[in-house]
Amino acid sequence: MAEQCDIGLIGLAVMGQNLILNMADHGFTVAAYNRTISRVDEFLAGEAQGKSIAGCHSLEEFVRNLKKPRIAMLMVKAGDPVKHTVEQLAPILGPGDIIIDGGNSYFLDTEEQIRNLHEQGILYLGVGISGGEEGARHGPSIMPGGAREAWPQVKPIFQAIAAKVGPDNNIPCCDWVGPGGAGHYVKMVHNGIEYGDMQLICEAYSLLKDGLGLNNDELYDVFAGWNRGELDSYLIEITRDIFSVTDEKTGAPLVDMILDKAGQKGTGKWTSQLALDLGVPTTLITEAVFARSLSALKENRVQASKVLAGPHNAGREFRETVIPEEFINLVRQALFASKICSYAQGFFQLQAAAKEYGWDLDYGGIAMLWRGGCIIRAAFLEDIKRAYDRNPGLENLLLARYFTETLNANQAAWRQVVCTAAQLGIPIPAMIAALNYYDSYRAEWLPHNLLQAQRDYFGSHTYERVDEEGSFHTDWRKLKR
Repeated sequence: MAEQCDIGLIGLAVMGQNLILNMADHGFTVAAYNRTISRVDEFLAGEAQGKSIAGCHSLEEFVRNLKKPRIAMLMVKAGDPVKHTVEQLAPILGPGDIIIDGGNSYFLDTEEQIRNLHEQGILYLGVGISGGEEGARHGPSIMPGGAREAWPQVKPIFQAIAAKVGPDNNIPCCDWVGPGGAGHYVKMVHNGIEYGDMQLICEAYSLLKDGLGLNNDELYDVFAGWNRGELDSYLIEITRDIFSVTDEKTGAPLVDMILDKAGQKGTGKWTSQLALDLGVPTTLITEAVFARSLSALKENRVQASKVLAGPHNAGREFRETVIPEEFINLVRQALFASKICSYAQGFFQLQAAAKEYGWDLDYGGIAMLWRGGCIIRAAFLEDIKRAYDRNPGLENLLLARYFTETLNANQAAWRQVVCTAAQLGIPIPAMIAALNYYDSYRAEWLPHNLLQAQRDYFGSHTYERVDEEGSFHTDWRKLKR
């Protein structure tokens, strides 16, 4: 039947299939297409059977099945696959029709597509979606950006399928983000914060496992307790669960059978690269990216471990003298303080990007988009929302009263954990980066007057003075002793 579908989706990997099923469950009729046609038939014969889903065997059939204005959503791999799909789809669409890229595309690619399709009158949205396969099926976090004129058409669909939060569970984790590539940029920063969060949790795990000697049952109990407090979050919750799973092959804890060699898809790296372009100190996320890169050097690390020495017997001596409950509490405080810095850096970068690209971002609203459905969903996002509600022009989350007081209360434990890790030879690059960021940001004076003098000495780069306006240069060689 022609023109029967409210929306169409191209790309039937697990995320695409789950989004279609989610839409169908909420009363929408969906056209489904995949370049490999057999996957369409398999989907219709499987989970899609009996649902309001129309399988299509060509792009032309796909377009014919869509109500006007036609809404075509892409869930294909970012980069060239998105570009090629748009090139095939655009000629058979018309003015007022909408193309949605729901993948992890680079935000400047999204802006280029918006410009390219503008002359044809086709509206393009770059939409960040977080929550993985489960979120796609039962309610993701959705971050739409691009052509604002398209938002009223897709809003009912996206807000229906999104995760819900609030006292009555009726606030959708989906709202308009901004023009151009804003939606994909916000999703990218979300993923960068995710990198930082995951690295911080891994460092806490290492401190408790290698430093304190806790086994997996004890780690399960620790993370279960943390998830009932201020660290309540999806990542803490799943970390708890991971410690309870046994490997079916060996009977050992499954997490202990996994090679310590991390992968990455690139969005964390983009966050760091763009932070450098903007000149903002997104240091914790960058350290998290580097930590994954270092973990990938497994063979190199094995060789280095045979020749590079660490502290002798420090771990045994530490375990003999420490009170476990006290150290666990110190690590909890250090983890929470570091986590605050991670989110503060992410929002600071969003503010810088908004200024650079002319986006009017609602930072409290973004925090609520991340409150449910997504990977970094956490209870304290409510505190971020309240901070921006009180002061929409807040320069840095660290300066909001709740976060200032929390960091002041936790910093002694934070410093003690960092010192202990150094004494034990346990690497915690993200926690240290967070503390260094905190100390640098709160410093009235930093030693970069000397750096400016060095730059002026070897390159005549000039410097500013503390006592008068202007730019100055000194012939240092002539004046030196």
